[in-house]
Amino acid sequence: MTGAPITRADHAREAAVEAALGKLDLDDKARLLAGQDNWSLPALPGIGLASLVMSDGPVGVRGVRWTADDPSVALPSPTALAATWDPELARRAGRLLSQEARRKGVHVLLAPTVNLHRSPLGGRHFEAYSEDPYLTGEIGTGYVLGVQDGGVGTTVKHFVANDAETDRFTVDNIVAPRPLRELYLAPFEAIVKNAHPWGIMAAYNRVNGGSMTEHRHLQKEVLRGEWGFDGFIVSDWLAARSTTGAILGGLDVAMPGPKTVYGDALATAVRAGDVEESLVDDAVRNVLRLAARVGALDNAPAVIAESALPAPLDGDALAREVARRSFVLVRNDVHDGHPALPLDPARTRTVALSGAAARDARILGGGSATVFPPHVVSPLDGLTAALPDGALTYRVGADPSDQLAVAAQGFELRAVCRAADGRELGTVDLPSGMIQWVGVDLPDGVTYDELHSVEFTGTFTPRESGDHTFGTRGIGPLVLTVGGEKVWEGEEGLGDSTDPFNAFFGERLPRAQVTLLEGESVDVSLRLTVPRLPGMPMDAVAFSLLHLGPQRDPGDLIAEAVEAARTADTAVVVVATTTAVESEGFDRTSLELPGHQNALVAAVAAVNPHTVVVVNTGSPVELPWRDDVSAVLLSWFPGQEGGAALADVLTGAEEPGGRLTTTWPVALADVPVTDTTPADGELHYTEGVFIGYRAWERAGTTPAYPFGHGLGYTDWEYESLDATADRATVTLRNTGTRPGRETVQIYLAPQAADAPERPVRWLAGFASVEAGPGESVEVTIPLRARAYQIWDEETHGWTTVPGTYEIQAGRSLTDRRLSATVTR
Repeated sequence: MTGAPITRADHAREAAVEAALGKLDLDDKARLLAGQDNWSLPALPGIGLASLVMSDGPVGVRGVRWTADDPSVALPSPTALAATWDPELARRAGRLLSQEARRKGVHVLLAPTVNLHRSPLGGRHFEAYSEDPYLTGEIGTGYVLGVQDGGVGTTVKHFVANDAETDRFTVDNIVAPRPLRELYLAPFEAIVKNAHPWGIMAAYNRVNGGSMTEHRHLQKEVLRGEWGFDGFIVSDWLAARSTTGAILGGLDVAMPGPKTVYGDALATAVRAGDVEESLVDDAVRNVLRLAARVGALDNAPAVIAESALPAPLDGDALAREVARRSFVLVRNDVHDGHPALPLDPARTRTVALSGAAARDARILGGGSATVFPPHVVSPLDGLTAALPDGALTYRVGADPSDQLAVAAQGFELRAVCRAADGRELGTVDLPSGMIQWVGVDLPDGVTYDELHSVEFTGTFTPRESGDHTFGTRGIGPLVLTVGGEKVWEGEEGLGDSTDPFNAFFGERLPRAQVTLLEGESVDVSLRLTVPRLPGMPMDAVAFSLLHLGPQRDPGDLIAEAVEAARTADTAVVVVATTTAVESEGFDRTSLELPGHQNALVAAVAAVNPHTVVVVNTGSPVELPWRDDVSAVLLSWFPGQEGGAALADVLTGAEEPGGRLTTTWPVALADVPVTDTTPADGELHYTEGVFIGYRAWERAGTTPAYPFGHGLGYTDWEYESLDATADRATVTLRNTGTRPGRETVQIYLAPQAADAPERPVRWLAGFASVEAGPGESVEVTIPLRARAYQIWDEETHGWTTVPGTYEIQAGRSLTDRRLSATVTR
């Protein structure tokens, strides 16, 4: 592979692959390219091939069963990991995930997501890294190297231009060659060349007319031909739609199985003369190479031997470190010579905490990335443990969940599976009122063919008296019972949806309202008769029991929080989105915080000048009160240790280490790129190379917080910059009173005003440094040749644009401290 030295072990693996391939007949080869179930490829004992197992990521390794019976470490969201601007930390996160994967018998992690933040409205914005392709590539490279350090494969996804959720199965994204190369393909190219991933996932969407699972140009000519990729290409789940189209286009594996366009259909196509068997051999060779690399093929040395695995990592400790290193302090006012953060113990004896998300933490985004952690430390938990007894008060203040949510707090549930004759086939305890079983996800002893019904059954203990709303989400006949009384019975269908995952992420429907008393448990039950819908592409059971607590008057809730804040030394308000706002399966239509959270912040800030707001979202939201509070801290979706990390940062035990990887707007109306809805099946990327900060600078609009922005707890003076076209050396000094960490950012600004049309400046390099009070530190940052190049649409190649460039060093896109001029 390009840039990867060929070793003796590589030759041994290739020899084992060729020997195994030579023993397979057409049917076995075709079968190997199709999932045998939702998560695995079949074993072929005759050639010493074990079953290859895949699992969703990217913040944790779920394993083959979507159940809390086998919990998974939940790291902070990808937006958080990228906000550390630290590829080595991303590599350690990857190593932890490889450790988790091996524990769960997983060979391949379905991650990382390196699509770009083209628009903040993208529904899976939280699952991707940045609006900048270079930064995305660097973080993704670290992540892939880390996972594969542990002998586990990755599938870099979603290849390519899968940047929104609306009509994601059918949309044709029309992208000109230059932005396609300079922006959307760039992170994939960097990761392929620098991390040599063992897999790539082909996306659902089309690009310039071609379905990505059948895109010969991008998969064969670019990915394999130009970049030298020698791993396997797997379809996103259900993305492969044509047997001949997929194999001709370069797709190796069609998932999930057993209903797939490969397998028997592929063997038939070969025998009919529609497909050359050599194409099947090429795909099988790629799968066998993967098996050899992960140690699943006899007579082939794994890339990482058991004896060479990295030392085990502490999942809790790393999750906490990533979280605090990701938090971005975007505002920190100084009052009477003292900054709002960190909290000064001598001046902060009482803290008034409010916000529903402070108690019920939002730790990760919704959708296929969801995992079940062994525990969750909420902000309330973290601050209670960190502050002296009696220092902290808590009020709800405002609850963003003014819509039905999956039943969780107060519910103790299990799922009971029954056959048509009423026999109990199996049971499993549930962490919440949601089942997402696909294929082998079923509980022990349960088969899909025999399964007739699944029933949530258990108790609910309210923490508030009043009218509780119960609801459902799912497809098929449902019966809802509360307190021994049937409160709703009916059937829900797919409707007009074209998304087969509608049962997972579809509409939340209220069904009944029941008056309950605080602390008095009631029996609850939701039974689904498993639908057998014609043409369903996979065996699946997916439905949810939903709940919404009593809706108190928003003014009363805010008034309680205001009274607590009025007499406190500091007020901390946690605001958040919900799974109804940020999740896979749909795009956002607004950047407004849900519920009455903005009113809560405004009211608390009006009575307490020392108000700190923690923004618990995976992607940008509007913050209309941002100039009226003392501090604003972005905590992303901070993973299972988020509350502990928050306490570390607020109390000053640790410094917030994050810097923005995407621009935060004042208002949605200011955002340069907001179009995520196709017209007549097409979504045109008319903005060309101008997304993110490139577009903001072109428009001349000032955002709330620019790309690269983030404050620490000390001050830095940039003393000198020495630059050539190939590197920049920056000397800086910590002029504050405590140790600190700084992210030095290098931007490249062309001085010529003529063609080709390019952004005002772009990120060309970065590095992190640490120094104690008064200490000086020097860092040299290499500048890639690609930073000076554009994709020439006439020659169909990269070309260096000669001329004079300004090398700019600073703390963010808009806080540039030093500059030097070079000629390329």
